[in-house]
Amino acid sequence: MISGRTFFASLLFALPLYAETPLTVNVVIAQSVVDVRVDALVGEIVARDTLTASFPAGGRIASVEVEQGDKVAAGAVLARMESVQQEQALRAAEAGVATAQADYRQAQADLERQNALIVRGATTRIARDSAEDARTISEGVLWQAQADFDQARKALEDTVLLAPAAAEVTNRMGEPGQVLGAAQPVVKLAIGTALDAVFDVPEALLTTETHSETIQLDLLDTVGEGFSGTVREVSPLVDASTGTVEVTVSVQNAPARASYGDAVRGTVRRQVDDRMALPFTAISATRDGPAVWVVDPETRTVSLQQVDIDRFETARMILKNGLEEGTIVVTDGAQLLYPGRTVTYQESAK
Repeated sequence: MISGRTFFASLLFALPLYAETPLTVNVVIAQSVVDVRVDALVGEIVARDTLTASFPAGGRIASVEVEQGDKVAAGAVLARMESVQQEQALRAAEAGVATAQADYRQAQADLERQNALIVRGATTRIARDSAEDARTISEGVLWQAQADFDQARKALEDTVLLAPAAAEVTNRMGEPGQVLGAAQPVVKLAIGTALDAVFDVPEALLTTETHSETIQLDLLDTVGEGFSGTVREVSPLVDASTGTVEVTVSVQNAPARASYGDAVRGTVRRQVDDRMALPFTAISATRDGPAVWVVDPETRTVSLQQVDIDRFETARMILKNGLEEGTIVVTDGAQLLYPGRTVTYQESAK
């Protein structure tokens, strides 16, 4: 007599096995493409030659005669400092010079009189030598008075800040009533017309070789006015807070409307080794890292293939390695796959 368990087991083995329906997926054929990396950063247009104008001595600003954006000629007044003390010192020095000149003339006259008397024997050699010493002393006092006068006049002149050359004001850093220290900046000037573009570049971008010698530049607020530039200076220091390096680009053929402070986009194209490019929808993963589903063209079954991703771009990812040329990779439908599952696809799918 057959037991119930044996009966159901024999019935189960007698049933036909279930045939899995192949899953329809989209695929691409992995092919190497020329990998051109495009790096773009936003920087600022600056003057190539700049000068910071400041007073040589400290004091209180009386007036600032220019505004940002003004064009000034050589010798134009930029700012004035309160000069009451300097004017008083100059008047005192003038008086000192006048007194010293009078004393010198008197001493010179005394010496000439003593020289005339000694010829006639009407005076002594001691009196004549004393007159000469007095003339020498008064001459030294006069020289000192003239030096004090020149110093006082220069101090008064220094209370007026003048433009050293034809320039454009790019920054006004002082205001009337402000007390400044010696050499504290008041006005920043751009000398000449040459322009630079300054970028804060991540340090990692500077560790790779740049094949393009020129940099494409574009003003952010315009379209179709591209111009070029070449790297002129790379700072030897890395900003500790941002991890960036300041790079100065010499601007060439800039549009006429380009001015100081404009935002500019700099673009560099670098060609590296050929790489595999896949749609981002092909990405999957294992516990060991990124992977993609590949199809065996003979059995039409899928398996996970580990890949090494170099970077992600818009709508695609660039692989360092992990795939061979011609490998069939699933793009759409990967979320329904498992190892060994049978799929169907169109050979011409891209």
